[in-house]
Amino acid sequence: MIVVSILRRQDNGIEGFEVEGHANYAKAGQDIVCAGVSAVTVGTVNSIETLTGIVMDSEMENGFLNANLPSSVVIQPEVMNQVQLLLASMVVMLEGIEGSYGKYIKIQDIIT
Repeated sequence: MIVVSILRRQDNGIEGFEVEGHANYAKAGQDIVCAGVSAVTVGTVNSIETLTGIVMDSEMENGFLNANLPSSVVIQPEVMNQVQLLLASMVVMLEGIEGSYGKYIKIQDIIT
């Protein structure tokens, strides 16, 4: 199962996320759940960097992605709004996958 942890501040803003595990929906190379989750999460990290200029602190390995907003950079409010919209969009897409393939993916919020 894939476990997605959404790291939220007390105000519900998203600081980052972690994706861990494999769906095991199908064999490697044919697993549409893993492919969908990977496309959504990696695409979000790439979109944040390309569209806002904010480079997330990230680490990626087989079956693992951890991405957090940088703590060493002051993000202007209008840019933070864009980043939050992209992260919220990622959550909506992941919830869509969970709605269809809930046996293979779990999303949880963690308040930091």
